Amino acid sequence: MKTERAKEKSIKVTAALKREYALYLETSPLRLSHFLRLKATTSKLPPPPRNPIFNSPPQGQLIPCATAHPIAHLPTNPISPRISAYESFHISGPVTQALCVYRYGVRATEFKPRWLTSVGFADLVSFGLMGKGGQNYGRSEDLGGAGKEPKGDYYAAWSKDVRECEEKYQVSRDYGLSGDEVEKRKQIYGLNELEKHDGPSIFRLILDQFNDTLVRILLVAAVISFVLAWYDGEEGGEMEITAFVEPLVIFLILIVNAIVGVWQENNAEKALDALKEIQSEHATVIREGRKISNLPAKELVPGDIVELRVGDKVPADMRVISLISSTLRVEQGSLTGESEAVSKTTKAVAEDVDIQGKKCMVFAGTTVVNGNCICLVTQTGMNSEIGKVHSQIHEASQSDDDTPLKKKLNEFGETLTAIIGAICTLVWLINVKYFLSWEFVDGWPRNFKFSFEKCTYYFEIAVALAVAAIPEGLPAVITTCLALGTRKMAAKNALVRKLPSVETLGCTTVICSDKTGTLTTNQMAVAKLVAMGSKANVVRSFNVQGTTYDPFDGKIENWPAGHLDPNLQMIAKIAAICNDADIEKSGHDKSGHYVANGMPTEAALKVLVEKMGLPDELGSGPSSGYDGALRCSYTWNKIDQRIATLEFDRDRKSMGVIVNSGTGQKLLLVKGAVETLLERSNFVQLLDGSIVELDQSLREAILESLHEMSTSALRVLGFAYKDELPEFATYNGEEDHPAHELLLNPANYSSIESKLVFVGLAGLRDPPRKEVPQALEDCRTAGIRVMVITGDNKDTAEAICREIGVFGRHENISSKSLTGREFMELASQDKERHLNQSGGLLFSRAEPRHKQEIVRLLKDFGEVVAMTGDGVNDAPALKLADIGIAMGIAGTEVAKEASDMVLADDNFSTIVAAVGEGRSIYNNMKAFIRYMISSNIGEVASIFLTAALGIPEGLIPVQLLWVNLVTDGPPATALGFNPPDKDIMKKPPRRSDDSLISPWILFRYLVIGSYVGLATVGIFIIWYTRSSFLGIDLSGDGHSLVTYSQLANWGQCQTWQNFSVSPFTAGTQTFQFDDPCDYFQTGKIKAMTLSLSVLVAIEMFNSLNALSEDGSLMSMPPWVNPWLLLAMSVSFGLHFLILYVPFLAQIFGIVPLSLNEWLLVIAVAFPVILIDEVLKFIGRCTSGIRTSSTRRTSKQKAE
Repeated sequence: MKTERAKEKSIKVTAALKREYALYLETSPLRLSHFLRLKATTSKLPPPPRNPIFNSPPQGQLIPCATAHPIAHLPTNPISPRISAYESFHISGPVTQALCVYRYGVRATEFKPRWLTSVGFADLVSFGLMGKGGQNYGRSEDLGGAGKEPKGDYYAAWSKDVRECEEKYQVSRDYGLSGDEVEKRKQIYGLNELEKHDGPSIFRLILDQFNDTLVRILLVAAVISFVLAWYDGEEGGEMEITAFVEPLVIFLILIVNAIVGVWQENNAEKALDALKEIQSEHATVIREGRKISNLPAKELVPGDIVELRVGDKVPADMRVISLISSTLRVEQGSLTGESEAVSKTTKAVAEDVDIQGKKCMVFAGTTVVNGNCICLVTQTGMNSEIGKVHSQIHEASQSDDDTPLKKKLNEFGETLTAIIGAICTLVWLINVKYFLSWEFVDGWPRNFKFSFEKCTYYFEIAVALAVAAIPEGLPAVITTCLALGTRKMAAKNALVRKLPSVETLGCTTVICSDKTGTLTTNQMAVAKLVAMGSKANVVRSFNVQGTTYDPFDGKIENWPAGHLDPNLQMIAKIAAICNDADIEKSGHDKSGHYVANGMPTEAALKVLVEKMGLPDELGSGPSSGYDGALRCSYTWNKIDQRIATLEFDRDRKSMGVIVNSGTGQKLLLVKGAVETLLERSNFVQLLDGSIVELDQSLREAILESLHEMSTSALRVLGFAYKDELPEFATYNGEEDHPAHELLLNPANYSSIESKLVFVGLAGLRDPPRKEVPQALEDCRTAGIRVMVITGDNKDTAEAICREIGVFGRHENISSKSLTGREFMELASQDKERHLNQSGGLLFSRAEPRHKQEIVRLLKDFGEVVAMTGDGVNDAPALKLADIGIAMGIAGTEVAKEASDMVLADDNFSTIVAAVGEGRSIYNNMKAFIRYMISSNIGEVASIFLTAALGIPEGLIPVQLLWVNLVTDGPPATALGFNPPDKDIMKKPPRRSDDSLISPWILFRYLVIGSYVGLATVGIFIIWYTRSSFLGIDLSGDGHSLVTYSQLANWGQCQTWQNFSVSPFTAGTQTFQFDDPCDYFQTGKIKAMTLSLSVLVAIEMFNSLNALSEDGSLMSMPPWVNPWLLLAMSVSFGLHFLILYVPFLAQIFGIVPLSLNEWLLVIAVAFPVILIDEVLKFIGRCTSGIRTSSTRRTSKQKAE
């Protein structure tokens, strides 16, 4: 980008400037001469040597240097003017940008597009401030955004007066830009639209789904199985169809998994699409002296003159240069988080202010709710505030971390890969002697004999081992469990958008919560009413109950219902009539809730009027019944009809209305800031309606009440009236009346609102939710820290935090409560120290970049962070957090799309309930993972023992697939319905880096798995070698018995002399053998069936063990989870199906079993329960002390 023409300027070398240089030079080989590229012109400062050492100019020395404009606009935090970064007049090197990277926390990639066009990019790499890929090696404090170098120049238009802005953009408000100038600026700045980020292609997404260790193992196993099945088919093998089942099923699993993954990732950028929807489509522009309506907003360029009217959506970031109406109010809460519309003005403000303080700027995507104005476009497209949010969302979406469970499963997959590889290789090597032999001749191996058929057979066994070791059904069961968890959470008003976040909630260690609407109701309510007393120096105070817009929520304490004195009547009249808000009920029954239309403070006053009721002469007491919620307000407005409005403005800080009273007299009713009303009041109305002069004692009494309410973090409004309005005596709204001319000029409002009669004041607040204190206590008990991050002022936020229990009532919070800016100014070590404090923290006046920095640092410190937000500006932080939580009622669509979870009721306690549910779901997932992994270890042990002992294969791959995918599925899924532990929210959160499988749990897996292997192999051997076992007769089918030695050396059967076997029956089939050696191949079908049935039965009993990680079945019996009993029945039913349906039995290579054989299966399988009960008892005895210590530590940190 070309810089502006540089101008010669002298800068004074000060101590502060030298400190900046020294700080920079301590961390970089750059020298001062490289840094400023000074052009020395005096003898006092000779030109720097070619390779100078650090030798700063003398303090106070004037150094002429070539300067251009400051570095181009940085996304949200322009460089402070206290030390501007100057570019060289004659050398195009980015050394000064390097300082920005280090000193001001700017991301190096923001400057990369410029640097790529110069040698400076290479310089930065050599300086060590930047990696070759553009990564930032400097400090990253105060990040302002991400993305490309903005095309627009940085210009603080909000700090310049209108004339300076017009000169800067070379434009006149009456003429606008010329057509040629517009085209030139389009070439420089581009179109006024957000960038389109093309996501990865479908092919790329599909490939990414296979970037997983377990998936790769399955893929390799499927390919090998397919090749071996094809080979068997070429050889005319009888098991051709069965052999193809295994690879086809694995391929099907992989395809379904890839489809689900692609669907989820293809929807990941919805937040960016939602952001584009809030942009304006058209604008009214002045160009070449003509007004152009409905110009496409994307055609705007910096310097355009735009007219805004009520209801318009702002099309770009613009400087207000002229007000057409008396006031201008803009709803920018979606961008800044402010709860009320903001008044705008043409007056310049300080340069170093946050976005809320830029009162003369309007921002793209916000809406004009009151007034009309003329604006000057200053930033468009990606340079606008909404463009920065777009960049930040995109960056955050690119850096999504895996969930803690995903990380653990990946680690487990890598470990499993190594184990599987080692065991498969070992199994294959153990059986080398069966397909490869040789003789030693003269001490050297000779005469090698190799059997390809046997080699492939044992290779198939190794593949079967890999299939057995992989829990193929685990992804499906995890997805099912998470989906069930979303339904449970939805019932508690927590709507989960991304399945993995269900599990992540369970290990949340820090909740960063907004205050407004989450900890509070986001419904302004009057908490205290102060009226005048019977004497001049006495005031009356009434506490007002209620926290919502429901007129029937609470009452006024010690209220004289039906007996309102004249002073209270006047307060009610002003609150009802000097008010543009409305309250209405959503829904048509008593379960509906009340919502406000208009300003929240005015809505709260309407509710106050209803609670005050009417005097007896006008009607009954406070509103009753659910019909006519604003009956009292309606009555006051009917009696005194409004004929004119004096709109609120920031100068006089009040709003007034002129009414035609029931007596025909004109009244001016005013509400506004107490101090300004007192300045314009001469009198006070007492309890009986009498008017007295506002003397010093009465003024002090009123100000004391104001101070008391202000220190309680209440927003205070005063009420006053005036009954002497001679100029309006005959005015009834006629436009040709002389008084109408007075109302057209807002400059007259202050004089009209003079000599007032002060009547009272009301203190309002956004009250805390009733359930929040208990929820915060639950967080402390659960070892979760709560940090409140709000845009409100410090005093209000601290008062609310004390009230709800974030801080103690009398706790010293000077070290725990900081503004966002104060936090950002801390050194890195101090930031870490501050964030790692025990107990709650408060960050007030926080901006979006502050939220992002807090989240980033907490994650760097190993915390699992849940962040709440509702506005467009919150979206980047929501994306960055481990769990982004958007508000369902008050939240924008952008925030919801960027979030992982949406609160349907905007309630903090819902978050706490969701955390508890997340912990329960994680425990249940650990239960079925423990169940499935121990079962798979058993299968591996079975195949390994089979190979090691040399006996025939007892379990074939298609059987193992059936068990892993189908038989194990229902119990594993049912374990997701395990009831939560009663003390689940009394335990500390697990660390995100905690091992999924602890050494003790792994030992238990190995013990249980070893027993599974022994049982499945043992019953196979028993059928071949014993006629009875444990008193159970096994000879009923007539099969022949062999010795264990014969069974272990079955491969040498052809060499045995006089070996013969008898036929045996299985169900309706009779097996005869022409070749006796076939008894160990086709004849093993009954033994295989027994092994498979024992495996299924053991895994059903093992699912009972998984009900609790360390609790005995005596304390948590099976019926606490009836779904598990049903699932066990389903799995046994499926096993019976493949046993007793001939077609299925043929596919799986099994036969029906007799009653005696089933008794043996149960007898061999049941001991798995007893073994795990013993292991659980040992675990309980050894873990009690360790758990108690961990719980104490986490609770102390939360407190």
